Amino acid sequence: MKLQRGYLVDFVSLLFPELCVACKESLVANEHLLCLSCRYDLPFTNFHLQSDNIVAQQFWGKIPLEGAYALYYFNKEGKIQNLMHQFKYKGMKRIGNLLGNIAGEQLIKNEIFKTVNLIIPVPLHKKRMIQRGYNQSACFAEGLSKKLNAPVEVNNLVRAVATETQTHKSRFARFENMKEVFSTINPEKLMNKHILLVDDVITTGSTLEACGAQLLKIPGLKLSIATIAYAE
Repeated sequence: MKLQRGYLVDFVSLLFPELCVACKESLVANEHLLCLSCRYDLPFTNFHLQSDNIVAQQFWGKIPLEGAYALYYFNKEGKIQNLMHQFKYKGMKRIGNLLGNIAGEQLIKNEIFKTVNLIIPVPLHKKRMIQRGYNQSACFAEGLSKKLNAPVEVNNLVRAVATETQTHKSRFARFENMKEVFSTINPEKLMNKHILLVDDVITTGSTLEACGAQLLKIPGLKLSIATIAYAE
């Protein structure tokens, strides 16, 4: 019976092959979401090895960070754009969990990130959450949680205001658009904690800066940042 089921699975896979979410080539046995080639050859930043990396530099003089990180470089029309499009707009939440695991395997090698107490994803507004059905940053956070052994906190930092799209805005305009957007529900729970704030893609950093500025109002809180991709 198991042999017959195996033949059936192989037959279905032949007719409807599962494709790699990055390169769109057919996956083979034991490959999951990413083909073996993409798993190792995607544009890793290795920012976990560089304390003064480009992401960290974006926040110098703005908000104090313990550590800053992005897993991949993001280039338009590239494999990471393919991957992120399916993750954010095609309902493939599993991608976030996988990438969180991959990122966590890197971050656990860095002493700074070993001290993280809680992981907080950048929140979506309720209307956007209803439209999309899930918060992609929370999916990424769940994958990170398994490797960093730190729980995910999704109900404390909230987005109180639905903002306009950030696309095509300057850095200053983006920051102005994010002022007073975020708030904390139970700040006492975050006191004296090392928080890892996570998002999907960082461009100007205005959203993360606004979230971070709100969190850093809490006494004793230390802040680090991690994203899936950095848009050059």
